[in-house]
Amino acid sequence: MIHHIPNVLSTEQVAWFNAQFAQANWINGKVTAGTLSAQVKQNQQLSEDDPLTSQLSKIILDALAQNALFIAAALPLDIIPPLFNRYEGNESFGFHVDNAIRRVRGSNARLRTDLSCTLFFSEPDAYVGGELVIEDTYGYHDVKLPAGDMILYPSTSLHEVTPVTAGTRTASFFWVQSMVRSNEERDMLFQLDQSIQNLRAQLGDRHAEVIKLTSLYHNFMRKWATL
Repeated sequence: MIHHIPNVLSTEQVAWFNAQFAQANWINGKVTAGTLSAQVKQNQQLSEDDPLTSQLSKIILDALAQNALFIAAALPLDIIPPLFNRYEGNESFGFHVDNAIRRVRGSNARLRTDLSCTLFFSEPDAYVGGELVIEDTYGYHDVKLPAGDMILYPSTSLHEVTPVTAGTRTASFFWVQSMVRSNEERDMLFQLDQSIQNLRAQLGDRHAEVIKLTSLYHNFMRKWATL
C-alpha cells in the first residue's frame, strides 16, 4: 500500500531546511546508487559525511517519532537516517528497485529495506516534471506532494523520478525496516488500526467492541512481528 503522510514538517521547518539547502555542498548522486541504479541515476545529493546531513536527518527522525499515521502505516523497527537529493536541469532517476539491504551510516549495522520514503521540500509548482512514479499491481502512480508531506511505499516497488525540465526539486529519501516484514500483513494491521481509532472516537475507549478489536490487533502483532 502507498501512504501519503501529510505535514511531517511544518511550513516554518520546510523554509528553514530550504535555507540550509541553498548554502549546501551538493555532490553527484551516484555515490549511493547500486551498480544497475547508477546507470539511470542523474541527480545531486548531500554527502552522507556532511555534518549538515546528520543535523537535518535528526529533525526528520524526531518528527516521525511523533507522527501517529507514519507509525501506524510503517510499524518501524528502525530507520536508515535520511539522505537528501536535488534534481534540476533535466536530471532524473530511471526505473529501479531499491537495494534490499543498506548500511546505517557511521556504523557497521545493516538494515533490510521494507519501506521507502520520500519527503518533499519543493512545492509542486516550483518545478516541472520530477514526479515520483511508483509501480504496483494497479499500475503506475504519479506522486508530487506539497512541501513537508511524505510518501511511504513498499521498497519492492519499481519506481522512478521523471526529468525535472524547469525549476528545482529537493527532497529527503530514506528507508524503514518494519517490525512486520510482510506488506500484506502490515497493510491488514494498518486497516485494523484505523478502524479501531474510528470506533474509539465514536464509542469511547471502554466499549466492548473497541476492546475486542484492540485485543485482536495486538495478538496479530504478536504473531507477525519480528524484533
